[in-house]
Amino acid sequence: MSNAFELEFDGAVLRGESAGFGLPIVFLHAGVADRRQWEEQMAQLEAEGYYVIAYDRRGFGQTESEDVPFNHVVDLEAVLDSLGLNAAVLVGNSLGGGIAIDFAIEHPDRIVALVLIGTAISGFEGEEPDDDMLALEDTLEYALSRGNLDQANRIEAHMWLDGPVAEDGRVDGPPRELFLEMNRQRREQSNFSQEELPDPAIDHLDRIKAPVLLLAGALDYPDVLEAHDLLADAIEDSFALIVEDTAHLPGLERPDLVNPLLSEFLAALQGEADEG
Repeated sequence: MSNAFELEFDGAVLRGESAGFGLPIVFLHAGVADRRQWEEQMAQLEAEGYYVIAYDRRGFGQTESEDVPFNHVVDLEAVLDSLGLNAAVLVGNSLGGGIAIDFAIEHPDRIVALVLIGTAISGFEGEEPDDDMLALEDTLEYALSRGNLDQANRIEAHMWLDGPVAEDGRVDGPPRELFLEMNRQRREQSNFSQEELPDPAIDHLDRIKAPVLLLAGALDYPDVLEAHDLLADAIEDSFALIVEDTAHLPGLERPDLVNPLLSEFLAALQGEADEG
């Protein structure tokens, strides 16, 4: 059973949940979701004997914030401090993965390991999208300019859940329903104009010394897959896998594929710790 928590910090009330005992695993959600995207992973890892934590960042889920200067890395540090965690495994998807990378570069002593899924990298500029993808983005911008959040939400479900080149509606049922709920909620939240960005991580990837598991969906955007390959080459202690028939949110879409990979990686970490 999870325990809800909230933290008043720098003009925000950050809300999240935790459960279990053992090695702490902190989940960082994608930019089109909130902490609920990790429900399947948190339930399994709690049952396997881990201490699991997830929270909603500013602009997402149940977190409330004024439009004040803020930094997601500083917020993450505050969450760890509030829970009494000196170090943790960070599991991040998309923008959540980018924050995990930034945090690992700035606070290497607080990282046990990283799991980066379809991750962003601050400062990374991948290949330009093709004409079909640009047309999809133009359609999204038009829907937003007209204030049609329902249409924009459906377009983003196609872009990020189905995959930009996959069939529209490829992913259905509860994963799609949850995506539409999470993404609509974040679209309805106020925009934050004063985010303070860290130094671009692309210039400092050699500082990441912790073990890293890299996952990406085969149907994701080409620049995401490019970032996946770049990290696999740049980080010495990394293990990279492509999850077939999934897009940007493989943990939400196919927990039956992602959860065993996550469990095996964490079990290997525990084994290395025991041997050490």
